[in-house]
Amino acid sequence: MSQPIDRSKSLEQLEGQRWPDPPEDTTSMVKNVHELRRRPIGTLEPHELARLIGQNVGLPWLLPLAVEILRDTAPDQAAGGFYDGDLLYAVVTVSPEVWADVPELARDLKTAVTMLTDLSRYVKQEVEEFLASLPEGI
Repeated sequence: MSQPIDRSKSLEQLEGQRWPDPPEDTTSMVKNVHELRRRPIGTLEPHELARLIGQNVGLPWLLPLAVEILRDTAPDQAAGGFYDGDLLYAVVTVSPEVWADVPELARDLKTAVTMLTDLSRYVKQEVEEFLASLPEGI
């Protein structure tokens, strides 16, 4: 995940795999995930990244973008006393095994979340579990 990411490409292009169109009778979530995979990743909004990450889609490309957003916005969000937890929740609930494979990215996320002081109870609990799952030294 430390390679530069071409934000002009979609997940389909980055993965080299096009998913077939979802069945007509599928849920709106499935339809939305399929649609988001076809858009350039640099155009995805935080709530769209949260949706994909929450479904474990495109993690090698989307986690670095999400951590970048969280790292860049954490100081301002913490100072304002409010933090929208959708993206944060999606990222900190990613499997600990994923974070073990990308310790530098996990370290960046740890730095960002330690700046946040006014989280909702449910997000705060997930952040604490994420921090507890990190190996020593991160």
